[in-house]
Amino acid sequence: MNEIKDKVIIITGASSGIGEACARELVDRGAKVMLAARRADRLEKLANELSSDGSAAGYHETDVTKKDQLEQLAAATLEKFGRIDVLVNNAGLMPLSPLEKLKLDEWEQMVDVNIKGVLYAFAAVLPKMLDQGSGHIINVSSVAGHVVFPGAAVYCATKFAVRAFAEGIRQESKGRLRSTIISPGAVDTELTDHISDEDTKEAMGDIVAIAIKPDAIARAVAFAVEQPGEVDINEIIVRPTKQDL
Repeated sequence: MNEIKDKVIIITGASSGIGEACARELVDRGAKVMLAARRADRLEKLANELSSDGSAAGYHETDVTKKDQLEQLAAATLEKFGRIDVLVNNAGLMPLSPLEKLKLDEWEQMVDVNIKGVLYAFAAVLPKMLDQGSGHIINVSSVAGHVVFPGAAVYCATKFAVRAFAEGIRQESKGRLRSTIISPGAVDTELTDHISDEDTKEAMGDIVAIAIKPDAIARAVAFAVEQPGEVDINEIIVRPTKQDL
């Protein structure tokens, strides 16, 4: 049986990278997706590519740091598709820098997007999922949520937080929800574009060189979603075979 077919899936950070790859993979497997990100032009283009008649894909311009916009996203999904089966909490930023550089604005931005955005999206979909009696929260963390490395202390902290929150969902939902943590290693996305510290950006060169394509993460997401309801895939780490970290 195709456990993905006709499931309604919200994907944040869907305008590029892992989010876009997830949308393509899941629609290919029969899901209906609501795409969310700040870049509405990219969302519109992707939605049209995925579903020319709009039956399998919709989009909603969303800034995950704004609680009301995530509430509007959930409402728009319900209006279009009638239910919410899966949330892929994918939106994230990675402006790495040494702590001594004191890039407080970037620290705050990471906390707002990588932690608060995850919490706000979860809060927006939870009532409907509980009302349905089922739901699946997929939180995208990182290998940086498993180990701390120089230049990434704040980013690592946010990703450790995502893993802790995902485990809390699993424990508190008492079987009503499924909770999955996906921890990518080096992936060819726009994340490194956010690094303003030139020394750190240069040091990331070796990691960028071995990065895998986002569709590898999309397949991991699909694997978690496609399991029967009594199976909860709690954690998956996907990294390049050549990556040490």
